[in-house]
Amino acid sequence: MPRTAVLMLFFALLLPGCGGYELKNIAKSDIDLVTDEFIDETRALVRELAEKLYARNPGELRKVPGMTVERRLQLLKDTPGPLDFPELGGREGIVALEVVFNPAFEGDRVFALVAGLGGMLRQAYGYNTETYLLSEPLEAEALKTSARNIEILVWRLKNTRRADGRPFLVTSEYRGVVDNLSFERLFGKLIALQDMMARIAGDAGDRRVTRAVHAASSMFIPLPI
Repeated sequence: MPRTAVLMLFFALLLPGCGGYELKNIAKSDIDLVTDEFIDETRALVRELAEKLYARNPGELRKVPGMTVERRLQLLKDTPGPLDFPELGGREGIVALEVVFNPAFEGDRVFALVAGLGGMLRQAYGYNTETYLLSEPLEAEALKTSARNIEILVWRLKNTRRADGRPFLVTSEYRGVVDNLSFERLFGKLIALQDMMARIAGDAGDRRVTRAVHAASSMFIPLPI
């Protein structure tokens, strides 16, 4: 089966419910159309993750008086480009993710996580909301690195604890009992999307990921610039 057909089959299985064809799409290749849907899906998954995290960690939202989940989701959706927010001190991407596990941080850890994760994913896609035939090609290495960083994030959420033994954020496990596997599925989808997009980008540009990255480390990996 041709490579494009394989990618489109994967795309159809993983990303159901695509919208109709638009006139602007005449300036897009099949890879551009797939990339656009990957971008939309990653952003939707981050917003879904935010909702689930606030449901499990309601105390984080109360740290900002008057804040609501709906307002948080709107901030993520309406902010173009890098996700840079004053309440996180200008921290973005993996720097914002580090704040989640900083015992001295007194702000909203859920927002730090979703803003950091969402910002890292945006960087991996060159801060594009859409791609076209003349767009700068995506970097396979950045996409692959973002997938490894998600794996590191999952590991740290499970294994990094406060001084009293409590997790910094409750996800799949609550009081020693694994009772919500939806987080595993969400993170798994994000990892699969980034790994597949890295393959697409590498094949489209006839490039290879030149630097091996591993999730064995507990430190987030800077994305190539």
